[in-house]
Parts: sequence; structure tokens; C-alpha cells
Amino acid sequence: MNNTAYAAYTQTSIGGIESPTKLIGMLYDGILRFIYRTKKAMSEGDVEKKVYYINRTNAIFMELLNSLDYSAGDVAHYLAGIYTRQIQLLTAANVRNDIQSLDEVVNVVRQLSEAWRDVTDEGEGEL
Repeated sequence: MNNTAYAAYTQTSIGGIESPTKLIGMLYDGILRFIYRTKKAMSEGDVEKKVYYINRTNAIFMELLNSLDYSAGDVAHYLAGIYTRQIQLLTAANVRNDIQSLDEVVNVVRQLSEAWRDVTDEGEGEL
């Protein structure tokens, strides 16, 4: 993972990153935080903030896409499809002020985050 992902997250985070594994979890958390801020901006009619937070969220998804290791198997292709779909939903949310699209992204990212933590917790326990 390169410095772009780190920069995208650390602008709203305090503390250091212990490992690339932890970074992925932090990026998922950042996505959720930015989406909640996007929803708030939408409810307040603040277009500038809405666009800003959607762009931040998109930047994280793009970094996640760029960091996939396609040589590791089918999981990378699966995740690429998921991340691409989330970017499409964010675009729809931006254009139509569609809270439902944001809710769908939140649902997917929560599931990804939970799965990631399950996998990484199991892996760390076996070392």
C-alpha cells in the first residue's frame, strides 16, 4: 500500500499505522465516516461538503482498487467488482442526492470490514 492511501486516511485520523493489515481496516472505517458526513451534508443542503466527502470516499476506494494483488487469486477480482460498484453508487448518490445508494455502500463496507477483521484476527492468532 502506498502513501496515497495513508494520506487519504490520516487527514482525519490520529495515531500511527502498525501494519498494512491494520491500514485496510482503517480505510474501511474512513469510508464509513466520510459517508456519514456526506449524509449530514446532504440533509443540511451543503453541496460543497457533500461533494468533498464523496470525493474522499472515492479516493479511498480507488486506493483499495490500486492495491489489489491479482496474482493472489480470485479474491482480488471479486473485490475489484465490489469496489467498482461502490464507486458507481457514490456517483449516483452525488448526482441524485440518493441516500439509499449511500446506505447500500455503508452496508457493503460494514460487511467487508467485518470479514476483514475476522480473517486478520484469525491469521494473527495462528502466528
